Amino acid sequence: MAAYQRLPFRIVEELNDLANRIRLHVVSATSRAKGGHPTSCSSIAEILAVLFFQIMRYKVSILKDPCSDRLVLSKGHAAPALYAIWAEVGLFPTTELMNFRKFGSRFEGHPTPKLDFIDVATGSLGHGLSYAAGMAYIGKYLDKAAFRVYCIVGDGETAEGCFWESVNFCSYYELDNLCLMVDVNRLGRSDQTAFGYDCDVYRRRFDAFGWYPIVVDGHNVDELCKSFHNASLTKGKPTVLIAKTVKGKHFPEIENENHWHGKHLGERTDSVMKSLKRMIRNTTVMKLSHQKPVKDAVPKVQLTDIKLASAPLYKFGDKINTRSAFASALVKLGQMNPRILVLDTDCQNVSYTQDFKIFDPSRFIQCFSAEQNMIGVAVGLASRGRSIVFCVSYAAALTKAYDCIRMAAISRSHINIAGIHAGVSAGEDGPCVAGLEDLALFRTIPNCVIFYPSDAIAMEKAVELAANYHGLTYIRVTRPAVPVIYSSRTLFEIGKANLVRENIKDKVLVITAGVTLQTVIEAYEDLLKINVFLRVMDPFTVKPLDKASIIKHAKECNNRILVVEDHYSEGGLGEAVKSAVAAEEDIAVKHICINSIPGSGAMCDLLEHYGFTCEGIKNGIGDLLCICDPCY
Repeated sequence: MAAYQRLPFRIVEELNDLANRIRLHVVSATSRAKGGHPTSCSSIAEILAVLFFQIMRYKVSILKDPCSDRLVLSKGHAAPALYAIWAEVGLFPTTELMNFRKFGSRFEGHPTPKLDFIDVATGSLGHGLSYAAGMAYIGKYLDKAAFRVYCIVGDGETAEGCFWESVNFCSYYELDNLCLMVDVNRLGRSDQTAFGYDCDVYRRRFDAFGWYPIVVDGHNVDELCKSFHNASLTKGKPTVLIAKTVKGKHFPEIENENHWHGKHLGERTDSVMKSLKRMIRNTTVMKLSHQKPVKDAVPKVQLTDIKLASAPLYKFGDKINTRSAFASALVKLGQMNPRILVLDTDCQNVSYTQDFKIFDPSRFIQCFSAEQNMIGVAVGLASRGRSIVFCVSYAAALTKAYDCIRMAAISRSHINIAGIHAGVSAGEDGPCVAGLEDLALFRTIPNCVIFYPSDAIAMEKAVELAANYHGLTYIRVTRPAVPVIYSSRTLFEIGKANLVRENIKDKVLVITAGVTLQTVIEAYEDLLKINVFLRVMDPFTVKPLDKASIIKHAKECNNRILVVEDHYSEGGLGEAVKSAVAAEEDIAVKHICINSIPGSGAMCDLLEHYGFTCEGIKNGIGDLLCICDPCY
């Protein structure tokens, strides 16, 4: 590649004018909205001008062309600057910027995919680099394409732990098609950042992580162009531009001053706008002739109607743990579709995802013990419809990634998450490993489907359904082996429960799933001997819950429901059932669950302690019948 050629003076002048027009748009929009982050926008104005009019390859006509370069604005509070540059590109009239932060407007306070030019939602600090890492990974290793990925982070968010998880990931996978920009404008939300303008600290840290660091004046457009050029020549490691900038650049009496974060300029708006207008030398809008064309093509992908390579074939009554069925289903999907990817957090020998790694190591991504980064990378991998991703970790460890999961939902991302070792059946490892909050966590996530498979066949069907669901899914994976109770011909649907036992004389509807289902069946058999009939329901999905079936069968069982679940009482299956029947009169619900922090112990001892035994279930039935029927 040719050596860098300095920009002609005319181009430098046009880029500087463009940066100041971005500032004008930002000040106008935030002043009209009486809120926003104009000073944070001003520090990246030249970076955006250079990226969009000198560096990036993209199509305004096809905003999410899979061949185009990607930009992730991790410091999402600078959204008005991003909106402004797209207006300058000609995507929409600049007058639309005045809708910033209006209710119902697509121009929200932080970027979301409501906008066609946004791939991922940002603003919760520290996440953007992991998104960019996923995009870069798929470009380098799967698409083998020429597109590059750019990510802008604020210096304040480099304090986030998930950010450094991502820094490590990018280096480990040698993502040389990724360029990070750290906007070192010195000032955070309320005070100076940890290292202020000491750019050498950032340089040494990134160098230690295996990056190629470049310290650059973030307001010098020619230096920026040269740095991006050098980044494009770097092989075997990602590049970071440590851009020294000024917060509130070119805002008289405001630039580099504290306590202006997140504030519109108020009474200083007019004077700042007059000053910016005086700095603009050219009144004509910069032409897109400087934009570079998109390179080559990427493979076409097919991400619909995903099927298992073969139906689940397990012998009725055989004890199979659902982990092995989960791993088997992943391999079967991978055999049918080359875009199935599996991400793991160093638990492949426990989750059995090692089977997928053996099947196709090129589609297995080891994320190590970094759950937050794993979720972000998955979102990046799934963006622009390039892959179907399954993320695997301990159910308990996923609580560390909650913020990343909720942001994945806001990004409208199609990723699938599996939590292993859910419930006290984790046994001797104790409460730190037992996933007892997972259902509560994922029930709060909008548009998230929660699968709770009760045997190997249900698990394989759940994985297949998850692959075809366009949104976020969670699959609860328990540890012990459980008997196969379904046939391969059983129909499984999202939001549809299955009846495991049913009789016209049923007195109580028992709703349960996973490891507790077999115990309920044993209690059913015992109570049958004394003519106490139970109806046993396996919900299959906790969200959406089959509300109509629950109400129907509860009424047929004299308005009596017993919920048995290996989860804390708050937020799990029991509360979901109670919510489903809350508007119905006279339905009594009893709940057997984990009602205290468990200790270490053998699985059988823990299950007995919390009433997950045949006797415990029968006692719960007896209590419920006594409450509702004194003659029992």
